Amino acid sequence: MSDFSCCERTVLLSFREFLEDLTVNKEANAEVQERLTPELEKFIQHWKKQPGNLIMVLHRVQEHFGYVPRSVAFQVADLLKIPLAQVYGVLTFYHFFKLKKPGKNRISVCMGTACYLKGGNDLIQELENILGVGLNVVTPDGQFSVEAVRCLGCCGLAPVMSVNGTMHGNLKKEDVAGIVAQYQAQA
Repeated sequence: MSDFSCCERTVLLSFREFLEDLTVNKEANAEVQERLTPELEKFIQHWKKQPGNLIMVLHRVQEHFGYVPRSVAFQVADLLKIPLAQVYGVLTFYHFFKLKKPGKNRISVCMGTACYLKGGNDLIQELENILGVGLNVVTPDGQFSVEAVRCLGCCGLAPVMSVNGTMHGNLKKEDVAGIVAQYQAQA
């Protein structure tokens, strides 16, 4: 691997982990494969011949599952007749795509300039304290995951976080526990 740049080695090692996970977790991946719906397959077949279709297809897959399951990435590559490495390259290049299943309640904390300057990092620290997990980790009960995002487009309400797409703005770290409690009560 010495002929590769640092970035290329990172991608190759990540791709190796991707493939190893598929072989080690065959039962889990078989279960996910069965969940690929006929509607998704029809959507993929419809857009199969369109140039630049991969990102649109992956967005639709993630919209359906909440992330892009690894075995579904295999199916996408197969249906589009493209190399798996191309699918994986897009999935890892764009930060929007998730390869791990998020919690039932997906919390996104804005770390854009306005939110960062007004305390976005304090919100993340408070969430980590309340939930007992770090960024991009699902709580043991599967109910929550927290991610830092670049911008949620609500700069006038900074700092902002969204829970399952519902925006919460003008927050202080003291507000976080109440918001989390609302979603815990729904569990």
